[in-house]
Amino acid sequence: MKIAEIIAALETVAPLAWQESYDNAGVQVGDITAEATAALLCLDVTEAVVDEAVAVGANVIISHHPLLFKGLKSITGKSYIERVLMKAIQHHIVIYASHTNMDNACHGVNYKIAEKLGLSSCRILEPLQNRLLKLVTYVPEASAGLLRNALFQAGAGHVGNYDRCSYTVSGKGTFRPGDGARPFCGEAGREHTEEEARIEVILPDYRKTAVIAALLAAHPYEEPAFDIFRTETPCPVAGSGVVGDLPAGTDAVDFLKGVKTLFGAGCIRHTAVPGKKVRRIALCGGSGSFLIPAAIASGADMFLTGEIKYHDYFGYENRIILAELGHYESEQYTKDIFCDIITKKFPTFAVHYTKVDTNPINYL
Repeated sequence: MKIAEIIAALETVAPLAWQESYDNAGVQVGDITAEATAALLCLDVTEAVVDEAVAVGANVIISHHPLLFKGLKSITGKSYIERVLMKAIQHHIVIYASHTNMDNACHGVNYKIAEKLGLSSCRILEPLQNRLLKLVTYVPEASAGLLRNALFQAGAGHVGNYDRCSYTVSGKGTFRPGDGARPFCGEAGREHTEEEARIEVILPDYRKTAVIAALLAAHPYEEPAFDIFRTETPCPVAGSGVVGDLPAGTDAVDFLKGVKTLFGAGCIRHTAVPGKKVRRIALCGGSGSFLIPAAIASGADMFLTGEIKYHDYFGYENRIILAELGHYESEQYTKDIFCDIITKKFPTFAVHYTKVDTNPINYL
């Protein structure tokens, strides 16, 4: 099995197209065409993690945080990033990061946190915008079913929790084949009218190339007509944060104590919670303070995230409880997501969790 196959499985759940513009998810270093020996899972890649990969015989490291965020003008070993790269290259190890694309993925990082907290009726807090396209094409009525199936198999037709979604309307198409044409129906030089179906499907923009290829392969016409439009409809299956409900109203302090224990947090920082009950929880792993307005708009009683800047705590009195449990602590279960994806696809492949504590923050 090639390392590229492991990466493809991860990107089926968290396409790189879903990462934020500032991010650098994906292959950080190494040859993904190499045969995979084993995978080591972590949140951050350090020299100790690479040493561990060598020790367990893993030639691919899957991390949440990218090793490379900024460009390098030289690789001399003067920083830990350069030393990690040098060591990975020396030992033929691939480093791959699945970061904000996994944060934004449905059933990604934030859904895992919600699962750990026992939240129900979960949904994306702030869906991605301008990531959906609409494809419109025309096909003879008799071939409509075959073409729809091809489009669905290529990744079109997903709307929220529904798949194989399309809209079809009947009409008449006209055309006149020219000299040298090989028409599916009609005759060269004579205008032809055909009973056609107009088919419309929604697709994520990163599936555009695959869907067009499927259309061209399955369409009976020599030169099929189609249009693609970008829609303003939010993407319901990808985006920042999650909001969900607790089974019943819970004392806010008791809930935060449970969070601290569950995530092994050194402390929980939060705004005032005098005798307050909470039921709806909005959350975001890592640095999620940009989602506070969306959390308030969702009707959440509390917004839980990995870290919040001091000044971001101001201005929300009596509107929502803000709480932070630590960046590393909030994202630690991302390793479980990686493991689930890989072992489900490749049940006999060796997957290891790092035993290195890469959290740079300690508590007294």
